[in-house]
Amino acid sequence: MLGQLRGDFPGLNISKIRFLEAEGLIEPERTPSGYRKFSHRDVDRLRYVLTCQREHYLPLKVIREHLDAIDRGLEPPSLNGASSPQVPRVVLDGDGYPAAASFGQLGEGAELRLSRNELLTAAQIEDPLLEQLETYGLIRPRHSSAPYDGDALMIAKTAGEMASFGLEPRHLRAFKTAADREIGLVEQVVSTMRHGRDATASARAEEAIAQLAALSVRLHATLVRAALRA
Repeated sequence: MLGQLRGDFPGLNISKIRFLEAEGLIEPERTPSGYRKFSHRDVDRLRYVLTCQREHYLPLKVIREHLDAIDRGLEPPSLNGASSPQVPRVVLDGDGYPAAASFGQLGEGAELRLSRNELLTAAQIEDPLLEQLETYGLIRPRHSSAPYDGDALMIAKTAGEMASFGLEPRHLRAFKTAADREIGLVEQVVSTMRHGRDATASARAEEAIAQLAALSVRLHATLVRAALRA
């Protein structure tokens, strides 16, 4: 691991790495015998920390905040002066029909974790609108400090844009009802797959769900477009 980093950081040594680990900035896996096992992610994380220290003179507290943003799926504050973490642009871009991968467990934004204030800022809405979205079941309420994910952000952002046309969350319940019906239909189709006896049954069911979800969104969007054109 040292060999991977010493080309860029000649002064790096084991003591420095142990110090950063003690400060909680890196957390390498431990083998059963107690040896540290550094992954590619650990090396990239360590490279980021060392770069922040050497080239930008950031204190450990600030670097820790940057790493926390990265761990929550955010883009960390710019090393050139951005004041706060940013939601990745790709999460906010909803153009085009989604592919099946968008509905898998690792779709864009699936690992995003936002506080309530971060969600409000990224979605550009006010708290009363978010409260209504939760009241009408479009966004699941979070208790205490439980984070919001990328789906909650996309719903909030879309609802905020629709609100500019006079559509309130109570008007959007029809979308939630329609989505629930589509989910029920998809579940009926794949239910027999899940109970298959072979080892790949579960994986095939999840793949089918993602594909059917993408197809249903494509069909819905095309039907709306066709009706508007008519």
